[in-house]
Amino acid sequence: MNTADSFTVKTTANAMRETFLRWQCYVRKIAMRENAGRPDDAITPDLILAGQHEPMGQIVTVLCKAQDSSVTSELMHMFRKTNDPAQRREQALSYFAAAYYQNPKEFSDTLTATFPPGSPGAARIREAQRCTLSFRAYSMRFDLDCRVWRLGPQNPLFVATWWHNLLFNPNLHPETEVLGFEPNWSNSTSEPM
Repeated sequence: MNTADSFTVKTTANAMRETFLRWQCYVRKIAMRENAGRPDDAITPDLILAGQHEPMGQIVTVLCKAQDSSVTSELMHMFRKTNDPAQRREQALSYFAAAYYQNPKEFSDTLTATFPPGSPGAARIREAQRCTLSFRAYSMRFDLDCRVWRLGPQNPLFVATWWHNLLFNPNLHPETEVLGFEPNWSNSTSEPM
């Protein structure tokens, strides 16, 4: 079955948003179940700064639950119940591969990404304030026009991103920077490839 057949591109902004979130849940389940959680092109879009034509590079994005569906406390518990990074990773893979991505309506459409403290790349992205995230994978293409901002440590998306990434990277720097990428669905495009 062609993946694009399952994710027919809609023309309205809200329909595109729903299609993208459904597709992201689908591809992230694949990453957890078949790729041991390793991000692929469906999770690591090219980032093109506003006013540029060439990608700056790829970033690893996190898809967080919306605040009213948050499971951050479960992620925190999973991390804290063992000191063994391998056990944490296995528990996280099982958790994310099961029902976590089942309901796309539970997710925020603001994607997040982490950067090391003092990252020049993060500074350039913040300075640009806008970028395009270009996803190309599984017979689909989404070019999302995004507003970018730095998330404060109290922001629920920052907290969810922090604990999600900590399950897979126990050496995550305590001053890691988290950027939010909020799509403007009216200026974004999608198409089957």
